[in-house]
Amino acid sequence: MEFILFDLDNTLYSAEQDVGYQIYLRINRYMIEVAGIPLDDVDDLRHSYWKRYGLTMQGLMRHHGVDPEDYLSYVHDVDIGGILHPDPELCLALQSLPLRRAVFTNSTMDHSKRVLNALGLDGSFEEIFDIRVAGYLPKPCPEPYHAVLDRLGISASGCIMVDDSPDNLRTAKDLGMGTILVGQKTPAPWIDAAVQEAVEVPQVLSLWVQD
Repeated sequence: MEFILFDLDNTLYSAEQDVGYQIYLRINRYMIEVAGIPLDDVDDLRHSYWKRYGLTMQGLMRHHGVDPEDYLSYVHDVDIGGILHPDPELCLALQSLPLRRAVFTNSTMDHSKRVLNALGLDGSFEEIFDIRVAGYLPKPCPEPYHAVLDRLGISASGCIMVDDSPDNLRTAKDLGMGTILVGQKTPAPWIDAAVQEAVEVPQVLSLWVQD
Protein backbone atom coordinates (compact mmCIF):
# COMPACT_ATOMS: atom_id res chain seq x y z
CA MET A 1 0.00 0.00 0.00
CA GLU A 2 1.30 3.43 -0.98
CA PHE A 3 -1.57 5.91 -0.83
CA ILE A 4 -4.71 6.47 1.21
CA LEU A 5 -7.47 8.57 -0.36
CA PHE A 6 -9.89 10.43 1.89
CA ASP A 7 -13.25 11.77 0.87
CA LEU A 8 -13.85 15.25 2.28
CA ASP A 9 -17.41 16.14 3.29
CA ASN A 10 -19.02 13.96 5.98
CA THR A 11 -15.79 11.94 6.15
CA LEU A 12 -13.15 14.24 7.63
CA TYR A 13 -15.86 15.79 9.78
CA SER A 14 -19.13 14.38 11.10
CA ALA A 15 -22.23 14.33 8.93
CA GLU A 16 -23.98 15.89 11.93
CA GLN A 17 -22.21 19.17 11.16
CA ASP A 18 -24.29 21.71 9.28
CA VAL A 19 -22.14 21.93 6.12
CA GLY A 20 -24.11 19.44 4.04
CA TYR A 21 -27.43 21.05 4.94
CA GLN A 22 -26.18 24.51 4.00
CA ILE A 23 -24.99 23.19 0.62
CA TYR A 24 -28.33 21.44 0.16
CA LEU A 25 -30.11 24.77 0.69
CA ARG A 26 -27.81 26.47 -1.81
CA ILE A 27 -28.51 23.76 -4.41
CA ASN A 28 -32.25 24.29 -4.02
CA ARG A 29 -31.86 28.05 -4.36
CA TYR A 30 -29.72 27.64 -7.47
CA MET A 31 -32.25 25.34 -9.09
CA ILE A 32 -35.02 27.87 -8.46
CA GLU A 33 -33.28 31.22 -8.89
CA VAL A 34 -30.72 30.45 -11.60
CA ALA A 35 -31.94 27.35 -13.46
CA GLY A 36 -35.54 28.56 -13.33
CA ILE A 37 -37.00 25.28 -12.07
CA PRO A 38 -40.42 25.59 -10.37
CA LEU A 39 -40.29 25.16 -6.60
CA ASP A 40 -42.69 22.22 -6.67
CA ASP A 41 -40.35 20.28 -9.00
CA VAL A 42 -37.06 20.92 -7.22
CA ASP A 43 -37.02 18.08 -4.69
CA ASP A 44 -38.05 15.39 -7.17
CA LEU A 45 -35.63 16.61 -9.84
CA ARG A 46 -32.70 16.92 -7.42
CA HIS A 47 -33.23 13.38 -6.18
CA SER A 48 -33.73 12.05 -9.71
CA TYR A 49 -30.55 13.68 -11.03
CA TRP A 50 -28.51 12.56 -8.04
CA LYS A 51 -29.72 8.98 -8.43
CA ARG A 52 -29.25 8.91 -12.21
CA TYR A 53 -25.98 10.80 -12.55
CA GLY A 54 -24.36 10.68 -9.10
CA LEU A 55 -24.49 14.47 -8.78
CA THR A 56 -27.31 16.99 -9.13
CA MET A 57 -25.01 19.20 -11.17
CA GLN A 58 -24.74 16.60 -13.93
CA GLY A 59 -28.50 16.62 -14.42
CA LEU A 60 -28.57 20.41 -14.46
CA MET A 61 -25.75 20.49 -17.01
CA ARG A 62 -27.40 17.94 -19.28
CA HIS A 63 -31.01 19.10 -19.09
CA HIS A 64 -30.89 22.80 -18.17
CA GLY A 65 -27.67 24.07 -19.77
CA VAL A 66 -26.15 25.01 -16.42
CA ASP A 67 -22.52 26.21 -16.36
CA PRO A 68 -20.75 23.84 -13.95
CA GLU A 69 -18.32 26.46 -12.66
CA ASP A 70 -21.13 28.89 -11.90
CA TYR A 71 -23.04 26.13 -10.12
CA LEU A 72 -20.04 24.98 -8.08
CA SER A 73 -19.18 28.50 -7.00
CA TYR A 74 -22.77 29.19 -5.95
CA VAL A 75 -23.58 26.02 -4.00
CA HIS A 76 -20.27 25.97 -2.09
CA ASP A 77 -20.60 29.59 -0.95
CA VAL A 78 -21.05 28.47 2.65
CA ASP A 79 -19.56 29.92 5.85
CA ILE A 80 -17.27 26.94 6.52
CA GLY A 81 -15.25 28.79 9.17
CA GLY A 82 -18.41 29.47 11.15
CA ILE A 83 -19.38 25.78 11.18
CA LEU A 84 -16.20 23.70 11.40
CA HIS A 85 -13.42 24.09 13.95
CA PRO A 86 -9.86 22.75 14.33
CA ASP A 87 -9.59 19.03 15.09
CA PRO A 88 -6.09 18.50 16.55
CA GLU A 89 -6.79 14.83 17.29
CA LEU A 90 -7.61 14.13 13.64
CA CYS A 91 -4.55 16.09 12.54
CA LEU A 92 -2.29 13.91 14.69
CA ALA A 93 -4.05 10.76 13.50
CA LEU A 94 -3.50 11.68 9.86
CA GLN A 95 0.14 12.53 10.46
CA SER A 96 0.63 9.11 12.09
CA LEU A 97 -0.49 7.20 9.01
CA PRO A 98 2.35 5.30 7.29
CA LEU A 99 0.87 6.02 3.83
CA ARG A 100 0.93 9.06 1.60
CA ARG A 101 -2.36 10.95 1.76
CA ALA A 102 -4.66 12.70 -0.72
CA VAL A 103 -8.20 14.10 -0.73
CA PHE A 104 -10.57 12.72 -3.38
CA THR A 105 -13.86 14.63 -3.40
CA ASN A 106 -16.90 15.49 -5.49
CA SER A 107 -16.65 19.08 -4.27
CA THR A 108 -14.24 21.79 -5.46
CA MET A 109 -10.62 22.63 -4.74
CA ASP A 110 -11.60 25.92 -3.11
CA HIS A 111 -14.21 24.27 -0.88
CA SER A 112 -11.74 21.54 0.07
CA LYS A 113 -9.08 24.05 1.07
CA ARG A 114 -11.56 26.00 3.19
CA VAL A 115 -12.67 22.80 4.95
CA LEU A 116 -9.10 21.67 5.58
CA ASN A 117 -8.17 25.12 6.86
CA ALA A 118 -11.17 25.20 9.23
CA LEU A 119 -10.28 21.74 10.57
CA GLY A 120 -6.64 22.73 11.06
CA LEU A 121 -5.51 20.14 8.49
CA ASP A 122 -3.40 22.36 6.23
CA GLY A 123 -0.43 20.34 5.04
CA SER A 124 -2.00 17.01 5.97
CA PHE A 125 -2.50 15.94 2.34
CA GLU A 126 -0.16 15.90 -0.65
CA GLU A 127 -2.90 16.34 -3.24
CA ILE A 128 -6.54 17.35 -3.60
CA PHE A 129 -8.49 15.77 -6.45
CA ASP A 130 -11.80 17.53 -6.96
CA ILE A 131 -14.83 17.21 -9.26
CA ARG A 132 -12.78 18.52 -12.18
CA VAL A 133 -10.36 15.58 -12.24
CA ALA A 134 -12.48 13.74 -14.85
CA GLY A 135 -14.47 16.48 -16.55
CA TYR A 136 -17.05 16.92 -13.77
CA LEU A 137 -17.90 13.21 -13.62
CA PRO A 138 -18.43 12.35 -9.94
CA LYS A 139 -17.75 9.37 -7.76
CA PRO A 140 -18.99 6.62 -8.00
CA CYS A 141 -18.36 6.80 -11.77
CA PRO A 142 -15.11 4.91 -12.46
CA GLU A 143 -13.55 7.67 -14.59
CA PRO A 144 -12.45 9.94 -11.70
CA TYR A 145 -10.91 6.96 -9.88
CA HIS A 146 -8.85 6.07 -12.95
CA ALA A 147 -7.85 9.73 -13.35
CA VAL A 148 -6.67 9.94 -9.73
CA LEU A 149 -4.68 6.72 -9.99
CA ASP A 150 -3.09 7.92 -13.24
CA ARG A 151 -2.14 11.25 -11.67
CA LEU A 152 -0.62 9.49 -8.66
CA GLY A 153 1.11 6.92 -10.83
CA ILE A 154 -0.02 3.96 -8.77
CA SER A 155 -2.22 0.90 -9.23
CA ALA A 156 -5.54 0.45 -7.43
CA SER A 157 -4.03 -2.38 -5.38
CA GLY A 158 -1.61 0.11 -3.85
CA CYS A 159 -4.39 2.35 -2.57
CA ILE A 160 -6.93 2.50 0.27
CA MET A 161 -10.03 4.67 0.05
CA VAL A 162 -11.87 6.19 3.02
CA ASP A 163 -15.40 7.46 2.33
CA ASP A 164 -18.81 7.85 3.96
CA SER A 165 -20.59 6.51 0.84
CA PRO A 166 -20.88 2.74 0.33
CA ASP A 167 -21.55 3.35 -3.37
CA ASN A 168 -18.29 5.27 -3.75
CA LEU A 169 -16.42 2.49 -1.99
CA ARG A 170 -18.01 -0.16 -4.19
CA THR A 171 -16.32 1.34 -7.24
CA ALA A 172 -13.06 1.52 -5.31
CA LYS A 173 -13.31 -2.16 -4.38
CA ASP A 174 -14.24 -3.15 -7.94
CA LEU A 175 -11.00 -1.51 -9.09
CA GLY A 176 -8.97 -3.32 -6.45
CA MET A 177 -8.60 -0.74 -3.67
CA GLY A 178 -8.89 -1.37 0.05
CA THR A 179 -12.01 0.25 1.51
CA ILE A 180 -12.86 1.92 4.82
CA LEU A 181 -16.39 3.20 5.48
CA VAL A 182 -16.89 6.17 7.82
CA GLY A 183 -19.96 6.89 9.91
CA GLN A 184 -22.19 3.88 9.22
CA LYS A 185 -22.69 0.87 11.45
CA THR A 186 -23.73 -1.70 8.84
CA PRO A 187 -21.12 -1.98 6.10
CA ALA A 188 -21.76 -3.57 2.71
CA PRO A 189 -19.95 -6.76 1.61
CA TRP A 190 -17.36 -4.76 -0.35
CA ILE A 191 -16.29 -2.81 2.73
CA ASP A 192 -13.03 -4.00 4.31
CA ALA A 193 -13.47 -2.04 7.54
CA ALA A 194 -15.88 0.46 9.11
CA VAL A 195 -15.22 3.27 11.60
CA GLN A 196 -17.42 5.90 13.15
CA GLU A 197 -14.93 8.74 12.63
CA ALA A 198 -11.88 9.32 10.43
CA VAL A 199 -9.70 9.64 13.52
CA GLU A 200 -10.06 5.84 13.96
CA VAL A 201 -8.45 5.01 10.60
CA PRO A 202 -4.89 4.57 11.97
CA GLN A 203 -6.18 1.96 14.43
CA VAL A 204 -7.80 0.01 11.57
CA LEU A 205 -4.61 0.13 9.53
CA SER A 206 -2.56 -1.12 12.47
CA LEU A 207 -4.85 -4.14 12.78
CA TRP A 208 -4.43 -4.87 9.06
CA VAL A 209 -0.66 -4.78 9.49
CA GLN A 210 -0.86 -7.19 12.43
CA ASP A 211 -3.02 -9.57 10.38
